[in-house]
Amino acid sequence: MAGHVRVLTDSDVPDVIRLLTEDPVVNVFVAARVRSGGVDEFTLGCPMWGWEVGERLRALLHVGSNLVPVQADPQAVDGFVEHLGRTRRCSSIVGPAEVVLALWQGLSQRWGDAWSQVRELRADQPLLVMDTDPTGAEDERVQRITEEHWEAYSDASARMYTEEVGVPPAPQNPLSYRMHVLGLIKAGRAFGIVEDGRVLYKADLGSVAGGVSQVQGVWVDPELRGRGLAAPAMARTVRLAREETPTVSLYVNDFNERARRTYQRVGFRQVGTFATVLY
Repeated sequence: MAGHVRVLTDSDVPDVIRLLTEDPVVNVFVAARVRSGGVDEFTLGCPMWGWEVGERLRALLHVGSNLVPVQADPQAVDGFVEHLGRTRRCSSIVGPAEVVLALWQGLSQRWGDAWSQVRELRADQPLLVMDTDPTGAEDERVQRITEEHWEAYSDASARMYTEEVGVPPAPQNPLSYRMHVLGLIKAGRAFGIVEDGRVLYKADLGSVAGGVSQVQGVWVDPELRGRGLAAPAMARTVRLAREETPTVSLYVNDFNERARRTYQRVGFRQVGTFATVLY
């Protein structure tokens, strides 16, 4: 039976939730967005597409600045490729490696340079989880960040983003990024060590939904790296995060061996592999 792509509305929320809960760890980013903004384009801020076979919703595609597939099989990927067309509006494609790479390759072959020419391809990003208390020492200095440290924490976040992605965050509208950081702080999802107004360590819960929180933006001041700060700080972050959700996840670049060793020491285990295409 042939499938088709359509734009979803809030009437589709029950079916969307059904798909998202099939893998809460993998799908936490989209689940968190649906949790806060529903599915309708006006409230979500971008379209959500569905791949439908007969009358059953089989897959999703978050069509924002991040293009994120959910539960997409090869037929759904082919359908999304055709529907996306020649014009690229996203700045990244991210999700399960097998699906992301198939989507990117399909778009590149079908539509050409707008999709094939990338700034960076990160094809192997181990997806890690913890659903137990951390192992090893914890750095009790790690606390939830408060608004009094917004400026310093925003600066550290921007440094982290630039170091990680290769470009500064929101260069056309820096205030929007600062407001994003403020939102994390107000939600109690920004963690760090701040001494004398200086951020020594930071980490955020970027997405929270379905009993899963996803850690992002982990950063240690470059002057303090290699001194054993990261593992105890991350252990404390996990403990604080588990006050909100029983499962904590993150994904890391395969080439970042220092970070991978840190997460292993804390107690993370690999449950899958992500990939990210950066434009």
